[in-house]
Amino acid sequence: RTAAVRSWEGFVLMSRLCNSSAKLQPLSVFDDISARFAGIVFGAMVMGIGCVVCHLVKRRSASIRSQQSTKRLLSEVDCTVPLYSYREIERATSGFSEDQRLGTGAYGTVYAGRLSDNRLVAVKRIKHRDNADGGLDSVMNEVKLVSSVSHRHLVRLLGCCIEQGQQILVYEFMPNGTLAQHLQRERGRPAVPWTVRLRVAAETAKAIAYLHSEVHPPIYHRDIKSSNILLDHEYNSKVADFGLSRMGMTSVDSSHISTAPQGTPGYVDPQYHQNFHLSDKSDVYSFGVVLVEIITAMKAVDFSRGPSEVNLAQLAVEKIGRGCVDDIVDPFLDPHRDAWTLTSIHKVAELAFRCLAFHSEIRPSMAEVADELEQIQVSGWAPSTDDAAFMSTTSSLCSSAPSRGTDKSLGPDKGRGEALSTSAPAMAVAARETEKGAAGSSPVSVQERWFSDRSSPSSNSLLGNSSSLH
Repeated sequence: RTAAVRSWEGFVLMSRLCNSSAKLQPLSVFDDISARFAGIVFGAMVMGIGCVVCHLVKRRSASIRSQQSTKRLLSEVDCTVPLYSYREIERATSGFSEDQRLGTGAYGTVYAGRLSDNRLVAVKRIKHRDNADGGLDSVMNEVKLVSSVSHRHLVRLLGCCIEQGQQILVYEFMPNGTLAQHLQRERGRPAVPWTVRLRVAAETAKAIAYLHSEVHPPIYHRDIKSSNILLDHEYNSKVADFGLSRMGMTSVDSSHISTAPQGTPGYVDPQYHQNFHLSDKSDVYSFGVVLVEIITAMKAVDFSRGPSEVNLAQLAVEKIGRGCVDDIVDPFLDPHRDAWTLTSIHKVAELAFRCLAFHSEIRPSMAEVADELEQIQVSGWAPSTDDAAFMSTTSSLCSSAPSRGTDKSLGPDKGRGEALSTSAPAMAVAARETEKGAAGSSPVSVQERWFSDRSSPSSNSLLGNSSSLH
């Protein structure tokens, strides 16, 4: 009996153990799956962290290589401008905020920025191009040229950033925008008085003359236009944007260099476009267009005008050559308000006419242009009430201003008078010489052919810092 009881107890114990083992089996499988899942998650986390670390290391190495490459390039062009990190530039522009965008052009976008030392700057962010090397060469060219010159009427380059595939130039900030913005009265700007326009023209001419005559080898800007003439808080002018500039030849026998035409339609020397000969007189032609803009407040190219008046240079050559300057003068200027205003406007118009001569050898040099403008400026000028009012109400880009409808209230309407008797004959003679030399070609006829050309320089027009820019 005792043996039987023990056998039964043993059977019951074995049964319980078997049942217990059967119940625990699913728990063992679940634990195995959980362990495997945890291992996979842990492995993925390790791999993710490893990838992030590798990316950061690679990015840091690329940044270091980029900085070293930039320093090498700058040393090759003998330039010592400061280098800014992309992070510094991004912080200065609030991540290239739209609120800080000053303008966009074919070459890139310009932003207002504030550096860590509290300086206001203009940040020019170059657009990516299909040919990255060509874009870098253009930036290096601008850095080299701007850092090699020093003139009170040339914009100062404060530094650059070539990092993370970005090409950025940092310039001094010009609070009053561009001459083009003021002539076109963008953002409600008031009309600029004649004395201020004349001073801006004279200062700009001095800067270009400096590039041509006092820098060795000379520098040809190749993109002189009103949107590349910047104005500081006192409306002093500074020439900007050297992206297309080229160094000239130092040899006496070389009057030009041969290079493919580039620039902005409406401003480009037609002879340069025709024979690919770039010289200092190419800038003279472009400046002649700017002088006409200053007199007329018209755009260099405007398709809203009549077919024969689309190109301002052609319109000016025709009107000035026939002694009809008053037909194109900005009504705000009221040239008949006093003898000096009338005389000086006509003298500047005659000078512009000579700058626009088809043949480059007929045009004056920029040194001669600067001297003539200075003589006109000091030939009897005295500050007027308009000048004081303008300077007191336009201290920044955001100044409020009267509309065109109120222009006539700024000066008496004295009617149309006769043109200067000495100007018309001189301009008529120059017109005959130009027509004879051009052999039927006019500045605008070359430009019109340009517009239909797919490789037109219009695709290369520069970023200025206006809202439509360059």
